[in-house]
Amino acid sequence: MEDPKIPYRYLGNSGLKVSAICLGTMTFGQDGSRPGCDEASSHALLDRFILELGGNFIDTSDVYQFGVSESIIGRWMEKHPSLRSKIILATKVWGPMDKNDVNARGLSRHHIITEVEQSLSRLRTDYIDLYQIHCWDTGTPLEETLGALNTLVQTGKVHYIGVSNVTGWQFQKIIDLSRAMGLTKIVSNQAQYNLLCRSTEWELLEVCKIEGVAMLPWSPLKGGLLTGKYKRGESPSSDSNSRLAWVEKDKATRANQASPSLSDYADNEQYWELIEAMKTIATVHDATVSQVAIAWLLAQPTVSSVVIGARTVEQLDENIGSATLTLSKEELETLNAKSRVPPPYPYEMVTRLQRGREH
Repeated sequence: MEDPKIPYRYLGNSGLKVSAICLGTMTFGQDGSRPGCDEASSHALLDRFILELGGNFIDTSDVYQFGVSESIIGRWMEKHPSLRSKIILATKVWGPMDKNDVNARGLSRHHIITEVEQSLSRLRTDYIDLYQIHCWDTGTPLEETLGALNTLVQTGKVHYIGVSNVTGWQFQKIIDLSRAMGLTKIVSNQAQYNLLCRSTEWELLEVCKIEGVAMLPWSPLKGGLLTGKYKRGESPSSDSNSRLAWVEKDKATRANQASPSLSDYADNEQYWELIEAMKTIATVHDATVSQVAIAWLLAQPTVSSVVIGARTVEQLDENIGSATLTLSKEELETLNAKSRVPPPYPYEMVTRLQRGREH
């Protein structure tokens, strides 16, 4: 890891540096519910990302295949103990980990304290670099959640705290209450953000700007919709192992924000115009449409690292290529225009009335 091929960036206003590409591991482990990687393939991805390309940022969650993803990472870590201090390991807590235990979910002190020990055991490490709440929890007082997370930092089991999948007002309340209580500050927000999900900019990105928090986009390719591999009127092959094909096989129960449906965009003219613009830009740079999508994210304010998922080394290498792809101002403006979604009230009105008031 002496000569990284992936540039490093600070994680928000913290002193921690992470690779501009973060290896997301939701694909690690095969439970039959969706396309994934077996352990050998997962370890090959970690070898390539960390040992050969110089990446240092890995993201997982306790709920990914009910701990299997964390366990696969832990067994790889055990084979490379000297690398532990060089790797920034992130995981999350919230999801249901025992269907027969009503307390094995959410953000109560009980679940957080219990589950961090399980994550540490599966990851075969003494500490977690970035511990993130995986969603807001309506059932638990925020003071209880933040107090529990602060305890983990004080005991050294966690080094930094982040959030994921929260609304704008929830995000700001978390930050404000942490500050008022004198607790560990929030350093990152992992949220869906891509050229087909621009609503993240309306509040979440603005809070990140104001508070110095890192934005960590997940689903940069919108589940495959931003790869440019599909043509108008074409459906993913029924025997394909892609996520889009998996969704289409049972769209009624599988389609959601994390797993979108290609057929939902079949008649969306703006989508197809965006893809054509991305193809044109990719040709200029001798790049791929996927690389253009990720490079656009890396050019956005407060983005410290983009969380990518891969099932093969080839997919990983393609995504890594975006880290050194620089788009021109004109190209960025073209992508912004082609993907822009008219903001609803009050965002449109507030933004319009602020013109000329910027510092």
